[in-house]
Amino acid sequence: MSLSMYQASVPVFLRLLGNLSAILDKAAAHADAKKIDPAVFVNARLAPDMHPLARQIQIASDAAKGAAARLAGVEVPSFPDTETTFADLQARIAKTVDFLKGVTPAQIDGSEERTITLKIRGEDVHFPGQAFLLFFAIPNFFFHVTTAYDILRHNGVELGKMDFLGRP
Repeated sequence: MSLSMYQASVPVFLRLLGNLSAILDKAAAHADAKKIDPAVFVNARLAPDMHPLARQIQIASDAAKGAAARLAGVEVPSFPDTETTFADLQARIAKTVDFLKGVTPAQIDGSEERTITLKIRGEDVHFPGQAFLLFFAIPNFFFHVTTAYDILRHNGVELGKMDFLGRP
């Protein structure tokens, strides 16, 4: 049995975005219980030269919707990066999920050889679809979801591995 391009992309993005939403719920509850201004978490970063939590979630959203759109051969939806609260970030995740749920297997399957072109540091970089998904899009998405988890965990939110992985 083979794994299709759709199966390797959209369901993975949907699952981790759902887990990320649940992680944000835990962070909001933690902030409330400990009387910490939620902006402390939204603006927290692991290192001075790394993006804060809000930007990590924006990039994870962009990675998921961008990958699905490019593989489907449709325009990537543009969301302004204006989120400053947990509620804003949850809305961003929800918009991304809504977009992903509208992408069908028929749009993505067969995209293994579709040329995907990205502008990276001012240069056009070309990938065949399968290499784009496996070696760029999914690792980039996981990097930013993991970093969001790490920022919150580092700042005292009680999270565990199953919060990241989710329950089957």
